[in-house]
Formats: sequence, C-alpha cells, structure tokens
Amino acid sequence: MRVVVAPSGFKESLPAEAVAGAIAAGLRRVVPGAAVDTVPLVDGGEGSARTLAELTGGHLVPVTVTGPVGRPVAAHVAVLGGAGPRTAVVEMAAAAGLRLVPPDARDPGRTVTDGVGELIRAAVDAGCRRIIVGCGDSGTCDGGAGALRALGARILDGAGTPLDSGGYTLTEAARLDLSCVDVRLSEVEMIVAGNPCNVLTGERGVAAVFGPQKGATPEQVASLSAAMEQWAKVLEHAGGGDLRLMPGGGASGGLGAGLAGALGARLVPRFDVFLEYVELDARLAAADLVITAEGAIDGQTPHGKVPAEVARRAKRYGKPVVALAGTIGAGAAAVHDAGIDAVTGILTAPMARVEAFDRAAELVADATERALRLVLVGRDLAMAGTSDLGPAA
Repeated sequence: MRVVVAPSGFKESLPAEAVAGAIAAGLRRVVPGAAVDTVPLVDGGEGSARTLAELTGGHLVPVTVTGPVGRPVAAHVAVLGGAGPRTAVVEMAAAAGLRLVPPDARDPGRTVTDGVGELIRAAVDAGCRRIIVGCGDSGTCDGGAGALRALGARILDGAGTPLDSGGYTLTEAARLDLSCVDVRLSEVEMIVAGNPCNVLTGERGVAAVFGPQKGATPEQVASLSAAMEQWAKVLEHAGGGDLRLMPGGGASGGLGAGLAGALGARLVPRFDVFLEYVELDARLAAADLVITAEGAIDGQTPHGKVPAEVARRAKRYGKPVVALAGTIGAGAAAVHDAGIDAVTGILTAPMARVEAFDRAAELVADATERALRLVLVGRDLAMAGTSDLGPAA
C-alpha cells in the first residue's frame, strides 16, 4: 500500500510536519510495511516560512517587528535555497497573526499589519529580489495600510492629515501618498499568495466573512465593511485599479489589495505558488490512498483550504481521499462534492481545548489508525464481492 499523507497544520497546536508524522505513525500501526510519502503542506499561514525554508535548504532570518496590537513580537523571514532569484517568504501570520492578538484585544478594526511591512523591508535588506507574501491566519482587517505605512506610505484624510492606524480609520481615507516608499521595492518582484476566494468588499468581503472569526461584533463588521469600500476607492485613485472583487484582494484582512494597489504586487492563488515546491501531483499519481488533515473541516473547507485542494488534485488520478479534522463543523458535508470521500474527527470524547492541543499528535495518530482499519474493511468487502452497500451516508 502506497499512501500519500498531505496535511495542513493544526493552528496553534501542531505544524504540518508534526501532523504528517503523527498520521504516518498511526498508519504503520495497522500496515507496518506501507510506503508512506509524507508531504506537509503550507497555505501561507502559520509555519509556511519555516516549512519552505526546510524544503529548499534555505534559512530563517529572525526579525523583531511591530505586532498586531502594537507591541514588539519575534518574527522571521525565510530566505529560500535553490536556483533562481534570491527569494524570501514573508509569512503574514508571523507578524500579524490571530494567535498574536490576546483574546481580550480581538477587534480587527484596531489591529495592524505594520509588522508585515517591516518583514518585507527585512527581506529587501537581506538582498532578496523576489518576495512571496503568504496570507493566512491573520488577526487584522486594515487593508494592508499598516504594512504600507511601515514601507514609507502615508494614508491621508481630506485635509491632508495622516490617519491613525487600524481599519476603522480608513473610512476617512482620501489619498495615498507613496512618494516616500522604499525605492528598492521598485526592483523587487512581489507576489501575494492568498486564497482567491477572498475578496475585499461586498457581501462576501473580508470584513463580513472573516471579521466575526477575528472578534468583530455585527456593528464592527458594518464599520469595517464601509472602511474597506472607502479604502478600495483610495487604492483605485492611486492607480491600483478596481480591487473590490479581485480574487485574493481580501486575503489577510485586505492585505492583498493594499500591496497590489499601492506596490503593484501580483495576487496569485496560494497553491499555485506553494505546491510547486513539493511536486504534489506526481506523488498523488503514485498513491493508492491519500490522507489529508486540517484543524477544522466545515463548509468553508471547499473554498480554498488545503484538504479540498489535495482532494481536487487527487481526483485527477482517481485516488480515494480521507480527511482528518480536529473539529467537524457546520456544512462539512460539502467536502464530499469537493472530492473528499470520508471525514473523521480526532476527538472521541468531550475534551478541554488545552488538553486537545497538548495531546494533538496522539489524537491524530489514534484517529488515523481507526480510519485505516475502516478503509481495510471496505477493501476486504470489495475483494469479497459484497461491497454493493449503497452510497455512503
């Protein structure tokens, strides 16, 4: 049996490499001789820079930056190895991720992306001429205004006064002054790798969809939605074009739109960028079974999340796909249409969040064992010619 193990990380708990290792351990309890090909996947969120540095023989550059609530945080830039232009991965979550926002400070209209701009500057300082900005797991909704400020831009109101930080203030934005932006950026290719399903404005805009996940009340969501509408106008007047519904413009609280509109960054679907480093398709083609995983599987999973992307690619080769989940949420049945054949949760009893996080590797390995034993039962039924049991529930 050849099994490809291609999970995402479990946010705030296990990095993708650890999830893959735990799945492999569970597999080998049942089929010790299985050929297990572990492919930890990144989506631009937590752990992406570290994983890509390891995959390419690169290294991390530690950088202290301004965190999302204005306090210094320890972050990093990945300088990738390999041929081609010297390339950096700036992981947005390392500087402005939700995990860096204390629970009592989770108001995405007040958190900032200044640290992301500081990481971009650090990448330029390190001699990088290609910068990939990975979007995911953000705790902000400032349209990338903080990142632009850190790179020298000024966001002005109608009287020409610089605005305070945070997304709410963008309702007063009238003009973007780019005259003092770091001139070295004109020689840098900047790629924003985000979820193309995320747009800046409208009913499916970043404030409406992700604001509540970051702590926003309905009233705050309405304020942020208005702020993003105004910010889109300012970016358009600055020469960035109409970014309101551009795929990926809403990535990381509108960071994608800000970097594209002000600095000319290219918005690229994240898997088109990151999966080129792991040759996933060729590995899927050689598999008998594919196992993927993510911390939460729900109705959002088909919209650009790792398990759905793995399944979509696996189905090109007719491969069965099983997904493990820390939690299974509302709308999870939609993943079957996305190509995931079966989903199983890792929890077998109610458990405190802190205990689940501490035991995550153990729980993943145990869940893998249970899932694989069921897979083998199905195989045996098929081989016995008694598999006509009707469609799976």
